[in-house]
Amino acid sequence: MTIIEQLKRDEGIRRTAYQDSLGIWTVGVGHNLRVPLSDAAIEQILADDLLAVDTACRALPVWYQLSPARQGVLLNMAFNLGFAGLMGFQKMHAALRAHDYERAAAEMLDSDAAREVGARYDRLAKQMIEDVWV
Repeated sequence: MTIIEQLKRDEGIRRTAYQDSLGIWTVGVGHNLRVPLSDAAIEQILADDLLAVDTACRALPVWYQLSPARQGVLLNMAFNLGFAGLMGFQKMHAALRAHDYERAAAEMLDSDAAREVGARYDRLAKQMIEDVWV
């Protein structure tokens, strides 16, 4: 047995946050969420989250017709809103199918999400129209 095997057995493995016996939020193998995450842990979580969003977005019929910069807009939106939230932009998806990127950007901006986080969606709309990373 190794220390890792022993800790997994004794602490358990939890994929979602929970409160331990002292009420401290914990995740993984007994990781106290009051302890800051390392840069490596942050990068790994980001990579895992982005992989899930990327996998979901690849199921979109229009995905493979888009440039990497425009795919990036959809990835960013799905990361922000969840894939289900991205799917709520039906008029934007119709514009993308028609290759009308200005209308797609306008539909993005005409949303609660854009009103909530303003500058982010302004940048994404510009990226959609100009087909360059912003």
